[in-house]
Amino acid sequence: MPIQTLTPRRLYRQIADQLRGLIRAGEFAVGSRLPTERELAAQLGVSRPSVREALIALEVEGLVEVRMGSGIYVRAIDPPAATPVVDAPYGPFEIIRARQVIEGELAALAARHCDARQLRALREALALMADDVARGLPPVRGDRLFHLAIAEAAENGPLLRTVTELFDERHNPLFHQLGHHFETAPTWRQALAEHQAVVDAIAGGDADAARAAMHAHLQGSHDRFAGSWPQPAAGPEPAPSPPR
Repeated sequence: MPIQTLTPRRLYRQIADQLRGLIRAGEFAVGSRLPTERELAAQLGVSRPSVREALIALEVEGLVEVRMGSGIYVRAIDPPAATPVVDAPYGPFEIIRARQVIEGELAALAARHCDARQLRALREALALMADDVARGLPPVRGDRLFHLAIAEAAENGPLLRTVTELFDERHNPLFHQLGHHFETAPTWRQALAEHQAVVDAIAGGDADAARAAMHAHLQGSHDRFAGSWPQPAAGPEPAPSPPR
């Protein structure tokens, strides 16, 4: 079964479906290593982030296993019966790009119109994030409050609803699994510093700086999820997990 060039329609799902078909056809046996993301992207004619989303979907389904610093290995021919096929309407990278467009402008609006109460809410959200990071917890509560507080400053109900819905996509299984691999205490500290830059620009009433800081923050989120797979700790390489 030759690899086919894909068109950009729900792209991560198309890639995942094609890889599943290749596994079923025996092109990749259980226990074997898949080509690298770079190789798959070149053969499929798509971006590496789209390939990553597809591989993460297959991992959630139990078909493949990500072995840090080693590669992606086939675990099973078919997903376990109890594991549903991942079919989120949008991939994480597409959602982050949408947020970048919308929330950059909202940050600029907040810099122009944010009052003392709204600025206080932003700083309280930052404090909640910092507290969770210090305790070794993912600071998602404060992160959500932060982004929604900026949207509220625009005083536009449809935009607030849009930002809320896009942020809450973090709870879909693709985002969750990406976070499992790529979100760590250092990355959250970096994100916290990026949030602080947004608040500083808003507090200073600098719309251009606020837009740029929000854009940079969400680009940082994108890049952290799209970066190199974390390397394993020193020691012997772990054996593949058995098919479930």
